[in-house]
Amino acid sequence: MNDPWANRPAPTLGDIETLAQAAFAQLPFAFRQLCGDVVIHVADFADEETLAELGIEDPFELTGLYEGVDRLRQSVSDPVATPAHVHLYRMPILAEWTDLGDVTLGTFVTHVLVHEIGHHLGLSDEDIDRIEKSARDS
Repeated sequence: MNDPWANRPAPTLGDIETLAQAAFAQLPFAFRQLCGDVVIHVADFADEETLAELGIEDPFELTGLYEGVDRLRQSVSDPVATPAHVHLYRMPILAEWTDLGDVTLGTFVTHVLVHEIGHHLGLSDEDIDRIEKSARDS
């Protein structure tokens, strides 16, 4: 049997970051402008402290996390904040992606990224779905 996956490693942290950066670049310009200075980080899992703060026992339950003040709660009188951060977690992303079985990894990384940035912008699920669709169609 000739297994096409026999010599292929699992996607690395760098691979997921590359997919996330490409996904961000494909998002509508206006959406990217609203994001400001968002920094994307990729790790295998959320750290224990983050999981505890969120009340999550199984680290596979968290594919991504937005960290920062969302745009709707920011005020011009707030001190200058550090950039917001979007954390993507490789192992939970890969696990959920394989469970789905009907989307590409790039599409799923885009989904997680847009969902987390949507928190940053205070968007509704419908708005997030529309932006995701726009990124796929471009």
